[in-house]
Amino acid sequence: MKKLPHIFGIVLSLGVLFTTSFSQTSTPTPKPSSSEDEEIKIDSRLVVIPVSVTDPAGNPVTNLGKRDFNVVEEGRRQEVDNVGNADTVPLEIALLFDVSGSTDAMFKFQQDTAAKFLQDVMKPIDRATIFTIGMKPNLVSGREEAAKAVDSVQSVTPTKGATAFFDTIREAADFLRMNAPQGSRRVLVVISDGEDNYSIGIQRAQFSAERQVADNRPDPEYKRLNEVIKKAQEKAKNSERSKVLKSLQDADVVHYSINPAGSSYQLNQISVFGQENMQQFSVQTGGTAFLPKFLPIDTKDTLMNSGNMKRNAATLETIFRQLANELRAQYLVQYYSDAEYPEGRFVKLNVTLANPGGNKLRARQGYYVKD
Repeated sequence: MKKLPHIFGIVLSLGVLFTTSFSQTSTPTPKPSSSEDEEIKIDSRLVVIPVSVTDPAGNPVTNLGKRDFNVVEEGRRQEVDNVGNADTVPLEIALLFDVSGSTDAMFKFQQDTAAKFLQDVMKPIDRATIFTIGMKPNLVSGREEAAKAVDSVQSVTPTKGATAFFDTIREAADFLRMNAPQGSRRVLVVISDGEDNYSIGIQRAQFSAERQVADNRPDPEYKRLNEVIKKAQEKAKNSERSKVLKSLQDADVVHYSINPAGSSYQLNQISVFGQENMQQFSVQTGGTAFLPKFLPIDTKDTLMNSGNMKRNAATLETIFRQLANELRAQYLVQYYSDAEYPEGRFVKLNVTLANPGGNKLRARQGYYVKD
């Protein structure tokens, strides 16, 4: 009988142990808090795709939403997170004027039309930045309202100097990337022939080629100098083109261009390459490279020059009207990508309309992975 308390104590101890053990395993596993959900989303990449949608007549298509867009990244369908439209998303536009000698025949004419374009397209919440393309990039004014931006446009004068085209495009894109508010629509409008003979990368290639010929001293007259320099410049221009395109993509910028040279750009290889620059920048970012059929205004026939000027004015006004329509039809389509890609890789995108109905869509064709 004296052992009974001992046995009872053992049973009681086991009961306590059993009860304690059961209470630990039956406690529900805590669900992730909302902060953990947010961390998962932050780890994903937010991809912003500027998209413009116009009808067959070139008019803006409005009131589109998430269900109207299909986004495919590297072959994988993505879920659209948000769509902002031109009525609610501010426009950050950089207008670039080529002031070199190759584009001055119609400069005043382009200047007036561009100023009118800014007045027509900009709302109070929008901002415009003005650059000139000359021997080096020149910031005339940064992020001004319409009235001040128009004054800045009217203050620009041609210089008839060399052209640092690549450097200016890159600097304008970087300016928007660093200064335009997040979530704004970023656009470059470039009035130029796209030719470059003075960007830093081009100059370095030329100096390197000259030193190479001088050091090798193939003959006292340096007969191979022009050939070596030409090849070095072509290689450098292709390299600069790739760098500029990456700057545009990194800044989420849409590139538009108007070539004042018109159809005469085909007269030499340099002009053809210049137009190809602007065509590639526009196609890759979802913009348009306009190539108007301007008529000559510097002939010996004064009456003909006057008539051609009026026709050219009507052509340029039509282009700016189409450009304004595209900006009014512009959306920012956004989604989160959880795919893992190495930094610097170019990721291909394909954006389409769920129900095209004859409407035309322009969008960037990819992006470079950033930190």
